[in-house]
Amino acid sequence: MNTIITRFPPSPTGYLHVGGARTALFNWLYARHTKGKFVLRIEDTDAARSTQASVDAIFEALEWLGIDWDEGPYFQSQRYPIYQEHIDKLIQTGNAYYCTCSPERLESMRAKAMATGKNPKYDGTCRGKDLPKSEKAVVRFKAPLTGTTLLEDVIKGNIVFQNDELDDFIIARSDGSPTYNFVVVVDDITMQINTIIRGDDHVMNTPKQILLYQALDAPLPVFGHVPMVLGKDRSRLSKRHGATSVTAYRDMGFLPEAVMNYLVRLGWSYGDQEFFTKNDLIEKFSLKNIGRAAGIFDQEKLTALNADHIQATPPEKLAHLLLPFLEKSGIHAKPGAFLVKIVKTLVQRSKTLEEMAQAASFYFAETIIYEEKAARKFLKPAARQALQFLMDALSTIETFTEENLENAFKSVMEKTGLKLGKIAQPVRVALTGKTASPGIFEITEIIGKEKVIQRLKQAVTYIEQITE
Repeated sequence: MNTIITRFPPSPTGYLHVGGARTALFNWLYARHTKGKFVLRIEDTDAARSTQASVDAIFEALEWLGIDWDEGPYFQSQRYPIYQEHIDKLIQTGNAYYCTCSPERLESMRAKAMATGKNPKYDGTCRGKDLPKSEKAVVRFKAPLTGTTLLEDVIKGNIVFQNDELDDFIIARSDGSPTYNFVVVVDDITMQINTIIRGDDHVMNTPKQILLYQALDAPLPVFGHVPMVLGKDRSRLSKRHGATSVTAYRDMGFLPEAVMNYLVRLGWSYGDQEFFTKNDLIEKFSLKNIGRAAGIFDQEKLTALNADHIQATPPEKLAHLLLPFLEKSGIHAKPGAFLVKIVKTLVQRSKTLEEMAQAASFYFAETIIYEEKAARKFLKPAARQALQFLMDALSTIETFTEENLENAFKSVMEKTGLKLGKIAQPVRVALTGKTASPGIFEITEIIGKEKVIQRLKQAVTYIEQITE
């Protein structure tokens, strides 16, 4: 069997959106699963809308997702001589011709066709004239007038197109620039692409492209058209459904493995399995398990899956990934054992890295700011004595271990007659400013003796002030 060669050909007119990323993933995974090749091609023939910033954003998003490429990136804007060579070939073989019909004549022709209920296609005026190349001439493909063109789609099944519904479409404009359907075919032929997985918005382009393959005497690739990604209301995915840019999810603290897992599952399945690592996907991905129904993008499900991936990621790796989010919050943390300990306490309660950074802030605070409701409920005069006793007990401990801390709390329970909860909650508010946090012994050990005593003193002072 020939080596599978797939491709991803984004247009650099904006960021990489989730629908495009899913298409890239399907092609990349199939190439990796079959030990084939994955080609990256930048379709930048629309000079007015293509920008270098968009090219850079596409590369950045692909690299963040972990999608690498074996060939490319190729840029269509650098391949015009190749396109011209193939245009000349089609003219020489009688499969294309020059057309000098004016825009006014074409518009008149379309209007007449529509008025009589006919297909407003080109009427073939220049088809048999054998006109020479001239300044204002376009090049048209000579499409068959009868018969059918068959698209054998590995996802949608066979689709038959009537050739008399097609027209002699333009493959080169009057300024010499080639058109989309033509350059795509030339690129795929010359790059030896033999498997094309793309959105089903391209289905109507495919009969024209099949005819071009046949005219250029090239073998047809395998075509697979995947359904679109829709929002929860089943309309085309847009910003009202959540962020549509891949890098926006990176900036919100999603893990690339989670985004990859979620996007691939939008239209592909493997039994009832929901959680996949990258290696799982490479091992199990196949075209036969791509469904025909549209994928429904649900940001809540993505967030839940991201939480699962956070829990499955080694704390050392999470600590490294967390650093920029802490920095964004104004926290200048350093990598190392201290940060890893913090991460371990937050893994079970964080859905995103951004959420984890916010939850970690109390570990680094110089002064604790109490949530009003928390302070009102727990930092009351009745808690002052217990906090003071705990400070005294902790000051005698040389090493903060869970066992030593537990003994210190027990001594306070014995002196005050209070249960652990009645002591732990005021301590929690004193140490974090909030009523919810990781385990009280865990956070006390990580914060450390000096800061814990300092925060308990701050809480006692606060109680004394409100009492006065």
